[in-house]
Amino acid sequence: VILESSYTVYLVLGFLHVNCYSLLYQAWLDRHSRSLGLFIDGKFVCPADRQRRPLTDSKGVDVCSTVCAVEDDISQCASSALNGFKAWSVLSCYQRAKVLLRLVSVLGQHGQCVSELCELCGASCSSSTLIRQLQYYSSWAQLRDTLITNWTPLGVVAVVVSDDCSLYSLMLKVLPALAMGNSVIIVPGLNTAPPALLLAQLFIGAGLPAGALNVLTGSDMSLCAKVAQNPNISHVTYSGNKQDGVMLCKATAGMGVPLSVSPCIGATCPFIIFESADIDSAVDEVIETAFKKKREVHWVLCVQESIVDSVVTRLKLRMAGMKCVALRSDGDRVLVDAAIQEAQQQGATLIQPCSVPPSGAQYPPTVLCGAAPSSPFVVCPAPGPLLPLMTFRTHTEGVTIGNHTPHGQAASIWTEDLTLALETARSLSVGSVWVNSHSVSDPCMPVSGHKDSGTCTDGGQEGLYQFLRLRSSPPPLPRSSPVSMDYSNFGTAACPAIIPDDSDPASAPKPYPQFVGGKACKSVSGCSLAVQSPGGSGVLAYCPDGGKKDVRNAVEAAIKVQPGWMKKSPSARAQSLYSLAKGLEAKRRDIAASINVQTGLSMDEAEKEVELGIARLSDWAAYCDKVQGGPMPQSGSALSFPEALGVLGVVLPDKNPLLSMVTLLGAAIATGNAVVMVPCQKYPLPALAFIQVLQSSDLPAGLVNIISGGRDQMTVALANHSVIKAIWYWGSAEGCQYLQHTCTSPLKTLRLFCQKDEEGKDEGKDWTQSHPSFMEEMWRNAVQWKSVWIPTA
Repeated sequence: VILESSYTVYLVLGFLHVNCYSLLYQAWLDRHSRSLGLFIDGKFVCPADRQRRPLTDSKGVDVCSTVCAVEDDISQCASSALNGFKAWSVLSCYQRAKVLLRLVSVLGQHGQCVSELCELCGASCSSSTLIRQLQYYSSWAQLRDTLITNWTPLGVVAVVVSDDCSLYSLMLKVLPALAMGNSVIIVPGLNTAPPALLLAQLFIGAGLPAGALNVLTGSDMSLCAKVAQNPNISHVTYSGNKQDGVMLCKATAGMGVPLSVSPCIGATCPFIIFESADIDSAVDEVIETAFKKKREVHWVLCVQESIVDSVVTRLKLRMAGMKCVALRSDGDRVLVDAAIQEAQQQGATLIQPCSVPPSGAQYPPTVLCGAAPSSPFVVCPAPGPLLPLMTFRTHTEGVTIGNHTPHGQAASIWTEDLTLALETARSLSVGSVWVNSHSVSDPCMPVSGHKDSGTCTDGGQEGLYQFLRLRSSPPPLPRSSPVSMDYSNFGTAACPAIIPDDSDPASAPKPYPQFVGGKACKSVSGCSLAVQSPGGSGVLAYCPDGGKKDVRNAVEAAIKVQPGWMKKSPSARAQSLYSLAKGLEAKRRDIAASINVQTGLSMDEAEKEVELGIARLSDWAAYCDKVQGGPMPQSGSALSFPEALGVLGVVLPDKNPLLSMVTLLGAAIATGNAVVMVPCQKYPLPALAFIQVLQSSDLPAGLVNIISGGRDQMTVALANHSVIKAIWYWGSAEGCQYLQHTCTSPLKTLRLFCQKDEEGKDEGKDWTQSHPSFMEEMWRNAVQWKSVWIPTA
């Protein structure tokens, strides 16, 4: 009787405890009359004459409404954020860390309230996860000036998320930005708006200066473009679905504000089961992640042929008795029905635990057996509980199927063979690989979006650099209003025709070749451009007028050689770079002469630039094997390591034409990339003369390609090639705007610098400097990060 009574009291107390927190977040909503305002300058602002946006829970019950901000609100918020940045950034690292640590205890008191509010709004995030993030980034706030020297905060950072993004993804941007000394304007999605507003109130209560954290809510992504347009904004970073990210890229093109994108919603991720796996555990986990958890990504099940019957049998057994899953809307039901019908027409068979309701926003968990990688329901999955199942025979085929998706967010692989696991993890083009596990995360591990899954790194020390800049470097792009452009006609202007003259053939200008696939060659078009002397008094030489076909040939050569080059040991890549430096030294007189003739510099100054170029290549050779991976998480085992981006397109600056070229070339190939380089249109001869050095080097044919031509024309060719992962560009404001608007499908990592063509100057970078931070910044722009998680007992 006593035990039964005690148990009853325990249940009652537990019920009261849970409902106490439920009452807390309900009381917080009621305190604001369930009509939430903006959070500006450390307090709630609720203008009466604004439109409002309603939020409902999963059952269709009204939760609250949020304000739709207008121009005046944005201006007030940006001014507050600038003042908040001044107050926050002048604090010492210890003082900033102290504020963030104070938040840990605040969340200890109110964490359950935050978690319940997140659950109600559909932006699930546990309090323990938030506390772990705060602990990690408070330590980086403490160590910023000790371990990240010569870097400074950007200023006011706008953090934007889509409606379907989680609070975890939002805070993975907000907390590192604050830890590095920036102020933040949060532009949340509909689901994350209430918890973001509650957290902002808690942050200010913990001692964050007024204005250091502000929240602006709105009706759609147009608000984000208006925020980015404000001159006080230094950087915009986005997390969420790809569609809203692309819209934001296009809307902010030409504003001169850097934008980083992390499309973390809607990616297709492979769940690969090898014959050496623990099949029971793998099947249990695939059902958990595909049907029982909130689906932020779409999973595709890939099973080795030898065990597919065992897997299917276990799937049927585990799925028995499962009930229908709620869809978001009746519209999703239409899409699911269409996908099922299409799959059956293509010969797929279904595994379902119960009958399909005739109508309504519900559907049973469904496995589509016999799917093909090219099937539309695999490439563009419907928003429902559908799991395509594909088979493969060998390890290589399994990796190929896993890499078939255009996304590169994550993968889960199941095998008891550790060697096979690590080899597969290395070969998959994704940012996170979970071995015998799935959906594991920790803020200490850096993750980059590979392929079409992002243009930045989040998490770990590497994720901090998107919120920092070198003290010695000015902002790369000047703030401006977008230029009215016809994007379809950019780069289509014909180059001036070359008219032959009757001069002495012995004194005729020398023709230069370009360099594609390891061979010196003419352009595919057969046309040439005249290279003018420094004073414009005559023609010095002719260079090829490259175009799209030349870029296509160069990329085809680069993509063949780059995977093998990336797999070479760092010491082997170092030896090739040392050899390239020796080759440049052997041709130093010829290269110096080309600089002298092309730019008008004296021979002494030209030889000094060549000498610096030799030293720079040697620096990159030494750098190859000096960089290690990231830290280990607190529990389990994990690896984090940098990987090459792939094929880079580089449009070179006018300033220091040789030194800038070898600096960027060294950064690209030292990290395992292949490169297609476009010499500056004004001074192309030093880069074309460097082809002689490349011909005598031991670099694989196709690793380095040099194509001359009109800058705008070549920019268009690079931007529209789907294989090129990143573009480093020095050029006009129009060229920068074109790249920002165009490089969205697939997403390309952009590094843009505006220069004044008429003065022949780039953004002011001093290419002669040799400070370690200068090299480090180049290196970080040439790599992406991968995390591999290995569970322990």
